[in-house]
Amino acid sequence: ILAALHERHTSGHGQTIDAAIIDGTSVLTQMMWALRGAGTWNDDRGTNLLDGGAPYYDTYTCADGKHIAVGCLEPQFYTAFLHGLGLHNENLPAQHDRNGWPTLRTRFTTVIATKTRDQWTHIFDNTDACVTPILTFTEAQQHPHLTARHTLIDIDGITQAAPAPRFSRTPTTTPTPPPTPGTDTQAVLADWQA
Repeated sequence: ILAALHERHTSGHGQTIDAAIIDGTSVLTQMMWALRGAGTWNDDRGTNLLDGGAPYYDTYTCADGKHIAVGCLEPQFYTAFLHGLGLHNENLPAQHDRNGWPTLRTRFTTVIATKTRDQWTHIFDNTDACVTPILTFTEAQQHPHLTARHTLIDIDGITQAAPAPRFSRTPTTTPTPPPTPGTDTQAVLADWQA
């Protein structure tokens, strides 16, 4: 809509906007198309950098059966990850050596299984290791970052996402449930006529 308004403002003419979910999805996957074009992405699931193939970009089970997510792609984040695991002095295969990935995955799986998710969360808090706890929806409701930002709201006892994006000059209001059929009929009709 903004593109059409901008075009009208600059050229004096409007234009039709053709927006489809499939086109948006394709744009969101452009990085994978680029990796595929460069020969670094293949169709075998679980063998690529970002689909669980890389042992430093995956999820792991902790001692309590809960999970952490690891996403340390860049070398400095990977180094912080190894330090947090206590593996920085081990003779491990190189991060991007695909032949060494099974060895890394086995080692990471073994070490991560020795502590609870909350213990790992504490170890990796305030580091650049790109390790986060995987929370349940109930836990997410109480997460300090989400509560500080008021990302989730409660409407009639139902937790849901707060309106987004947020505007500084025209803030949104809290959504309300739809009216029960047959109530507020006159107000709804009057609003449509306005």
